[in-house]
Amino acid sequence: MRMLATLGAVCLAVMAIAFGAPRADAQQTPIKIVVPYPPGSGPDILSRLMAEQIGRDGGPTVVIENRPGGGTLIGTETVARAEPDGNTVLLAANSFVINPVLKKGNYDVATSFDPVCYLAGTPMVLVVQGEAPYKTLADLVAAARAKPGSIVFSSGGPASSLHVAIEVLKRATNIDVTYVPYAGTAPSVNALMGGHVTAVWADYPTVVSQLKSGTLRGLVTTSAKRIAPLPDVPTLKELGIGSYEADIFYGIVAPAKTPPDMLNKLTGWFSTALKTSEIQPRLDQQGLFPVGQCGAPFGAYLRKMSDDYRQIIAASNIKAD
Repeated sequence: MRMLATLGAVCLAVMAIAFGAPRADAQQTPIKIVVPYPPGSGPDILSRLMAEQIGRDGGPTVVIENRPGGGTLIGTETVARAEPDGNTVLLAANSFVINPVLKKGNYDVATSFDPVCYLAGTPMVLVVQGEAPYKTLADLVAAARAKPGSIVFSSGGPASSLHVAIEVLKRATNIDVTYVPYAGTAPSVNALMGGHVTAVWADYPTVVSQLKSGTLRGLVTTSAKRIAPLPDVPTLKELGIGSYEADIFYGIVAPAKTPPDMLNKLTGWFSTALKTSEIQPRLDQQGLFPVGQCGAPFGAYLRKMSDDYRQIIAASNIKAD
């Protein structure tokens, strides 16, 4: 009997080696990214690119769960209440830091979540029709001053980062314009092309093809510096219009009190995927620029964004819809 037991143990060991027994440190549970935006949106596409790349890199299975609604509050609050085991994370964007300012009591950016990684960013650009008479931002501002209220601005919103950019411009240049919000950037651009609005503050990925074709003209961005695909489009700061700098950011956060070792694993998986040579051309195609800022620096970035938006929203008297 002892001999049979010994032989059995040896056989099990051989089978474990042959067929690959799971390692003690292997991630057996799939990682779920909750995306508080609909399928096919920029955040959704980025999440799926990351999930595919992490799998190719030998990491855990990553699944995407779209939970749109409530101005991203539904998905965000779902993750805030999730078990902090590192198996559920959130794809966060600018609304993540704007909503707590406008809708008190839902969650706190600093205390309800742990930062993982700032994956990628993309500019916000003010666009007009390619055939419009406004060659520069100064032309548009002059037209607004000549006929107060006649220039119509639009964005996805209201109370979005794009709407905030419009309010910053209004305050900095002291112009009186009419604001018409739409359900997203694409409907705003459709209104622009139909002549229903004068200018749209848009997220770059939505208008990249029209900017390349000349159907739309970019006048200014809110980025810290000019971006390579738009070398002739200045920034607000470059033009001396306030000190507002903000891109649309896409990052990963986990529920607060996620164990440090799991946060380290998450950081490793996402940062490694972001650095692979295969991912860069796919991000370029989507108009996204990789960042890869992880851990505490990303947390500091989120807190600064919260403070900046709080000040701007209060000064501009922006209200939740």
